[in-house]
Amino acid sequence: MSYFQRHVFFCLNERDPPDACCANHHSAQMQAYAKERVKALGINGAGKVRINKAGCLDRCEQGPCLVVYPEAVWYTYVDRLDIDEIIKSHLVGGKIVERLRLP
Repeated sequence: MSYFQRHVFFCLNERDPPDACCANHHSAQMQAYAKERVKALGINGAGKVRINKAGCLDRCEQGPCLVVYPEAVWYTYVDRLDIDEIIKSHLVGGKIVERLRLP
């Protein structure tokens, strides 16, 4: 069994223009928001959920991204509403948010 039930990595990569990067889409703020929400919901910590920062996940061309393990589900997002949906549906409910899923 894994130490965490689910481990979420947010790409916070920064690149010089004109190259695409997640940092240009407020990824640091979205990661901090997700961490706060998971904590407020009481689903953080050992045996539960961990929200982490990551360097380049090499998918910046597809918009800001995060990945949820152990399922290895990749998501993109636009705003806090998308993050809330990923938390509620996937992290709490175990259901993948297909509309935000990256191929």
